[in-house]
Formats: sequence, C-alpha cells, structure tokens
Amino acid sequence: MAEGDGVANRGIRIRLDDTASTSDIGALRKWLEREKPLDERVRAGDLRIQERPRTDESGAPMGLGMDIVVLIVGAGAGAIATELLDQVKKAVSAWRANRRDVEDGDPPEGRVESVHLDDR
Repeated sequence: MAEGDGVANRGIRIRLDDTASTSDIGALRKWLEREKPLDERVRAGDLRIQERPRTDESGAPMGLGMDIVVLIVGAGAGAIATELLDQVKKAVSAWRANRRDVEDGDPPEGRVESVHLDDR
C-alpha cells in the first residue's frame, strides 16, 4: 500500500447546534450518504462518513453531542478537499430545507468546516 492509502488525515466536520436531536444527527448522516457525489466517493473508497463524539480543538471529549465527520481517505485528499467541502455545505443546506418542510420547528443550524485530523 502506498503512503497515505486508506489513511484519513483530513476531513470535514459537520457540527449541528444544541437544538439538534439524536435523530437529527442520524438523519443528516443518512442524507449525506445518499447524496450522489458523496455516495460515489464512498463507494470508490475515497470517503467515510461517521458519527463521532463531539471534541474540542485538542480532540478532548466535549459534552454529550455528536458530530458527523466526512473522512477523506488516501493520497489525493488535498486535491478533493475544497470541492468536497462545497458539496458537503450544499448537502447540509438541502437537508435543512427538507427538514423544515417535513418537521415542525426550525432545523438546527449547522457549521461545516475542514479539519486536519492530526491537528485537532
């Protein structure tokens, strides 16, 4: 295996605000998994989409919340990071619009940011 293959050291973190429920986290993760550009990259082995306990900048656990992390796998992580960040932001926005249409109340706000997993 070449250096970097199968290793996720870059990613995108989606953090919903404190109004998010456990079902919101699960629903958003499933939404992301079904988004065509993301699904294609998951099937190709370039991405993994996971729920993880919320952490602070140092990686220490932070309360009971969960984040969704889109892990970019392999040596080409840097090349797709910017494009992928835009795709994830659009997908989160679409999920919020859908959630607003199908459930009562405002959907949770979300923050989407690029993270270097070694530097958390």
